[in-house]
Formats: sequence, structure tokens, C-alpha cells
Amino acid sequence: MVKALVVDDSRFMREVLKNILEKGGIEVVGAAENGVEAVEKAGALNPDVITMDLEMPEMGGLEAIENIMDETPTPILVISSHSTKKAEMTMEALDRGAVDFFVKPGGDKSIEISRMSSELVQKVRAVAGTEPVIDISSERQTDFKGIKDIEGQPTLIIGASTGGPKCVEKVLSDLPLESGFKIIVVQHMSSPFTKQFAKRLDRSSEYKIRESGERDKIRVGEGLVARGGHHLKVISYQKDRVGVRLTNSPPVNSIRPAIDVTMMSAARKVDGVLVGTLLTGMGRDGVDGARAIKEVGGSVIVQDEATSQVFGIPKRAIEAGVVDRVLPINEIPKNILDVVRS
Repeated sequence: MVKALVVDDSRFMREVLKNILEKGGIEVVGAAENGVEAVEKAGALNPDVITMDLEMPEMGGLEAIENIMDETPTPILVISSHSTKKAEMTMEALDRGAVDFFVKPGGDKSIEISRMSSELVQKVRAVAGTEPVIDISSERQTDFKGIKDIEGQPTLIIGASTGGPKCVEKVLSDLPLESGFKIIVVQHMSSPFTKQFAKRLDRSSEYKIRESGERDKIRVGEGLVARGGHHLKVISYQKDRVGVRLTNSPPVNSIRPAIDVTMMSAARKVDGVLVGTLLTGMGRDGVDGARAIKEVGGSVIVQDEATSQVFGIPKRAIEAGVVDRVLPINEIPKNILDVVRS
């Protein structure tokens, strides 16, 4: 049985979370009302997973996450809420070691979280099953030789879920602007978190990255992050630009934005070099999209098990036989360039 530690400064929310998790078959071994207690109980109770609030007295969630990662590394699921401030804090929490986050509907102390109990339980179980991965902050391994000879101004689509933000950032920060990609990122994430994620990618990459608009165009040297809560479809293609639009069509693979929607639409429209990359995450989203890319002569690269926090999406694609290369995250940027060179 998965053992969880619940951390929240609201007694009401601690009880709500405890009831949801226990009804879902997860043993709640303890609770903490601030970061100081969270650090102490993480060491004393040895939970499989911690649900972490961010704004708490004495010690906030960000500091608590950092201390736990230093002293007793434990998978952490941040419990956040819809606001720009919380989105910024949540991105910082992922930087400090949290695996994923769950958005509380209806505000910090709303009972509405109960209607999403099954999704919360699923996320807690997924995060509990993660393992620490190798350092992905190493120096760029990109081989610049032949970059100027790349033709066709290639299109790159990156799909990721649980554990994905750091890995997406690693790939984009290692891709040189000279390679001339047009980039689309589909990260399983809600809005306004996708906007903050795009800003973070823009700061760390040579490419100009932004959250997608209702109708948008991606030019050479630019990238878009699919806006949370919407599918992103490729609707037009020219050598130097890709046209996209957002849709509110039903979730695919129980998620919106779905990787499959973007990859399959790109396979139909992109008449040029097309590369699909699937990174860490749970579920099978991206498998059909990868197959579509392969069918039109594109290439598919997936992250290996050793560096994936959740080896779900890449594993399903490998099992489906729609993958060209399986690689550690640090080697993926170089191999993306190798693919388009060839």
C-alpha cells in the first residue's frame, strides 16, 4: 500500500485530502501543517509520497521541498490552485525537486476538490512510483558540426507529462538557434501554468518560446507551448512557418491538451522534416501521434526508462513499434540534430 504524508496549513484541507486518499486505497501515515513539520515527518515516517501545500506559516512549501530533497529525498506532489502567483510558485517547486502538481478546483479551501478525487488518487499513485533520475543539468552535448547544412527548416514536436518540465527545458536549452527548428511543446498542464512554463522555457532557450494564442504562427527560431485546457492543432504549413489553432474539442486520452492531437494534425499538414519526441509521463498519449509521424516519413525519439520519472508514455510508444531511437534525456538534443542532418 502506498504511504502518504499530507502537508497543508488548513486543517479542513488536511482532512479532505486524507479522506480522499484513504478512500482511494492510500494509507495516510501522517499530516503536517507547515514546512517545519513536513521536513521532520518526512524523515520520521518515511512516506512513499508527500502532498505539499505551498503557502504555509513558519516554513513554506518551496523551502520544505528543498530541505526534504537534501535530507530524505521523497516524491512530492504539489497541491496548487489556479492563480498566476501560484503558477509561478509551482514552477519553482518543480525546479526544487517536486515531481508534479495537482490543481485544486474552486480555490484553496474549496470542497470542490472532492469531485476530482479519482484524478488526485491517480496522480498520487503515479508520483509515489517515481524514482530519482540522473542529473540533467550537465553541459550541452550538442555537436554543432553540420548545423548550417540542415535543410527544410525542420519542425519539432515535444510531448511530455509527469516529470516533463525539466526534461523539456533540457531539450530546448541544448538546441542551438542555428538549427532552425519550428517547435511545438505539448506538456500535460493546465492554464495558467502553461503560460509560466512558456516563460521559463523562453528564458532558458535560444528560441523564442511563448504560450499559444487562439490562432498562431510559428516561424523559424520560435516555439509554442500548447495552452492548458485546449488542444493545439496544426492547420497549415509553409517552409518557414507553421499555422496552428486552439480547439475545445473533447479530451483525448482523458487529457487536454493531448499530444496525439497535435502530432496527428502535424503529420497531415507538415510537408517537410518532422521530428516527434516523447518524454517522461504516465499514460499512452502520444502513441497514435508518433505512429502518424512515422507513417509520413518523420522520425520519433523517446526518453529511456533510466532517466524518465514515469516510464509510461515512452514505454507505450516502444511497445507499439513506432520509435526510431530510445535515449537518455541528455542525449536527445544531439540526436534530434543527427536525425535532421541525415
